Amino acid sequence: MGQPQDPRGNLVRPYAVTRGRTEPRRDIPIEAVLVASQAGLQEARFAGHDKYRIAVLCEAKAQSLAELSALSRLPLGVARVLVADMVADGLLSLHSAAPKTGFTERMDLLERVLGGLRKL
Repeated sequence: MGQPQDPRGNLVRPYAVTRGRTEPRRDIPIEAVLVASQAGLQEARFAGHDKYRIAVLCEAKAQSLAELSALSRLPLGVARVLVADMVADGLLSLHSAAPKTGFTERMDLLERVLGGLRKL
């Protein structure tokens, strides 16, 4: 009758999207806010489908890394690598939402973010 269908469909493996890389060029917190510039949006057209989609999402309004992962339906690790590349290439501007003071303040912020996500 033919070959059995793969239940995963036409799934593209995450390592294919990042060309085998699993570590980002720089550490970007999940709550970091990212914005695309007009020049970055134009250049992202030639950087690949996923990077262009991320740039479009960041053009309309500032997005966190976590939001970009969810909206683009990319695993967080993949989104982190792509976004780090885009920041390094000047396609996105990074604005950290995390306080620079210490661990306690950072944990408070993460707890507020988690509380907000639970309310969704």
